[in-house]
Formats: sequence, C-alpha cells, structure tokens
Amino acid sequence: MVVDANTGRVLHAVSENEPRHPASITKVMTLYLLFEQLEKGRMTLDSEIPITAHAASMAPSKLGLRPGATITVEHAIKAIVTKSANDIAVAVGEAIGGSEEHFAELMTAKAHALGMNGTHYENASGLPDAEQITTAHDLVLLGRAIQERFPRYYAYFSTHQFNFAGQTLRNHNHLLDKVEGMDGIKTGYTNASGFNLLTSVKRGGKRIVAVVLGGRSAGIRDHIMADLIEEQIDRGSAVRTASALGESATTEREETVRAEPPKPEPIRLVPVEKREVAAAPKPETAKPMPLSLVSPPAPIPAPVVEKARPAVVANAARASSKDRTASIPDGSTRPVSASVSTGATNSGMRWVSGPTGAPAKPAALAGKHANVETRVARVEPVREIHAAKTEPTRPAAAHSGVMIQIGAAEDADRANELLARAKSRDAALAHATPFTEKVQKGSGTLWRARFAGLSESQADSACKTLKRTGFSCFTTRN
Repeated sequence: MVVDANTGRVLHAVSENEPRHPASITKVMTLYLLFEQLEKGRMTLDSEIPITAHAASMAPSKLGLRPGATITVEHAIKAIVTKSANDIAVAVGEAIGGSEEHFAELMTAKAHALGMNGTHYENASGLPDAEQITTAHDLVLLGRAIQERFPRYYAYFSTHQFNFAGQTLRNHNHLLDKVEGMDGIKTGYTNASGFNLLTSVKRGGKRIVAVVLGGRSAGIRDHIMADLIEEQIDRGSAVRTASALGESATTEREETVRAEPPKPEPIRLVPVEKREVAAAPKPETAKPMPLSLVSPPAPIPAPVVEKARPAVVANAARASSKDRTASIPDGSTRPVSASVSTGATNSGMRWVSGPTGAPAKPAALAGKHANVETRVARVEPVREIHAAKTEPTRPAAAHSGVMIQIGAAEDADRANELLARAKSRDAALAHATPFTEKVQKGSGTLWRARFAGLSESQADSACKTLKRTGFSCFTTRN
C-alpha cells in the first residue's frame, strides 16, 4: 500500500485490509509509546531502563545484556531502530507498562485509538505469536502518525548505524542508503510473516508512506518497495491538505497508563560474549494503478472489520505461539512462501547510489503461504449495548479462583461499560460474575473490569473470543 502523506490519498493498494503478522514492525508501536513518555516528561533520553530476566531471555536479534544491567532510553531507541533488538524492546515495554503483557494491552489500545482497527498486539517485540496481527492499511496509518506526532524523535529511524559495547550495529533497512529521500522506518521478518518493510520517502516537498508485507526474501521485498516508490512518488502532492491524525478520546480514557517507574540505581552495563548477529474510516482513494510486480495472495475470507475489533490469524501449522525459542531473527535470509511476487525491475529507479548485487528475477511466487494456515474470525455486527448489572466495587479477596480481566478504566461506570460490551460478545460469560475492582496506580485510581466464576478452560476460551473482537484479555487468579 502507498499513501500520499500530504493529502491522505491512497495511491496504490493490494489486499491492504487482509490480516498479516507484523513481525518486527511491531517495534514502531513500541517506540510510539516510548516517544509519548518522552513527550510527557515521564522519561528523558538519559533515563535508565533496567534489563529484567524476562527481557534478557528473548530470542535474537538482541543486544544480549544480562539481567540487572541498564541501558539509556536513547541507546534503547537506537538499538531497536538498527539491530531490531528484541530484548531491548521488551525492556522498554516492561519499563512503561510494568509487564510485557500489560504493555501489549496499551499497544492495542493505542492502535485502536489511532484507527488501526485490524491490529492486535500480544508482545512488544514482534516475536512469533499467532494472535499478533495487523494490516497494510493499519501500518501505513501508524507510519504517518508517528512522524506527525513526534517529528523530533522520528528522526532516529534514519539512523544508519549505532556503536554499542564495541559492536557496530547497522540498520536492517538497506534502502536508506539507496533510495533518494527515504528517512525510515522499519523492517520485519518471521517465518510466518515473510519479509516486511514500512518506509517513508520525502522528495521535492512530496511525502509518501508505503508498506510491503510477505516478501519472499529481503532483496525481493526491497526491489518491490523501490519500484512502488518510483511509480507513485510523482503522483503525490507537494501541498499539505490532510488533517492532522488524531486519537480517539474514548479509547484513550479506557487505556491504562502506568506511572513512571522509580529510577533504579545506576548499574554499570555488563557486555557479554559477542552474540550472533542476524543477517541483516479510509480516505477517498484514487483507482489503484495496476502493478505487475505485486500480485495479491490467494483469497482469504474477508474479515468483517468492526470498530476496534481486529480479525485474528490463527497459525495452525506452527507450534505453540508462545514458544519464543523457535523464533526466527529479524533480517534472516531463510526463504518463506511469499504473498507477493515480482517481475522485471523498474529501470527508472532513482537510487542514491546504483544498486549492487541485485537478485535475479524470480519466478512467479505462490499466492498462498505454503507453511501457514490462516483462519479469519467473522464478527457479528455491533448492536446497541446497555450497561449490564455488575456487582459493586469490592476488594479482590471477594472473588477467588480463575478470573479474566478485560481492561481497566478511570471510573467505575466506564469499567461497567467494558463489562457490558464483553458480555454481549461471548455467550459463555452469561453465567460468569462481572465485577469492578478499585486499585491505586501511582497517584491515580483505576477500576479493573473482571469476570469471576469461570473454570480455567472457560477463562482461556473467553479470552480468545474477546481478543478476536478487539478486547485486551488475560486470565488471573486470587
């Protein structure tokens, strides 16, 4: 998908609303929330972020810091932008959200506030998870939003290399050095996602944001992206007419933001042995131009995308989605079945310096991932929801056993609204006990929205159903 950032007009789109795994493009949202902390003064570029055992356990690509070490916010940003460090992305999420699980809830809430209704996050890094999904439409929206909202910090996405603890970490986005006017933003790869790339190009007053998902290799993906840019950039406008992208106030009120964590005592960074480095509503649209280089994947049943309710891709061919040890490092060259194909390379590319080692023209690629089975959950239309009767606010000790939490709000009424909405989505909750729980978060007060009276299997099933309809849900016990 290619969008004119100055007008919001869609210049090119193929299968832009089909669910895909974002892989490490996930980290753009992780940095969006970090930039927000910087903008609000809750952190500075010199703030120290602690590395927990959980963060240190992430699979590569990673910096490899040991638990107990710290890293400054600025170094964390550069490590995420260049090396796509999974351990640092998780450490950032824990510093902001208290836990990676809670931070993923904040990421999903922010996505929906931005209008990214086809997006759901389960982690801060983009490591494989069957329920972590997005669309090309949503990623272009995120790419536009982060540069509009945080122009000062967005400049970090153009970092070509970063020197840290004796290592030189180079940006995985190799088009930064080759395509005129490109200033970011992020690559991504897992076996299930294929090779992904979200970019931004500014040239002669014109700016476009473009995304390619599911490339067969990094080289093929880059050439598709370069051709899209050259074919579409001249169709963009040099005059800004689009309204500034905003966030939904309603979703923001439901979002739970953790107070700034206490600043830890300075701890000297402890470099470890050198780790293996991974190889490097929709605006009015113009009629998409046919593009021989990109063909859509085989049809997937179109999801019914309701407001703030993402479709969910279930990957039945892969092992457990929580098994992070089986992840594939960002930037790997291991081939996967592609969702796009290429033909001849556009000879009119405006490269900063001529491309080297361009891959031979590949044969037409299969239109469907051979190793990925996808299912799209179809969602019933939204109906008018009346607030359900819930039990009064009570201490956590009043309920025991397995419970689910579907969100938190700044007042009890809004928490009750969340419970009513959730109950209307899943018939299994008809016999569960909804209640709100008042808690202190820093200097603020929040009301958790929870259901009790469920077995463990019922709780797991309810959460899976609610996540498919846009809720953040997790099981807990008292």
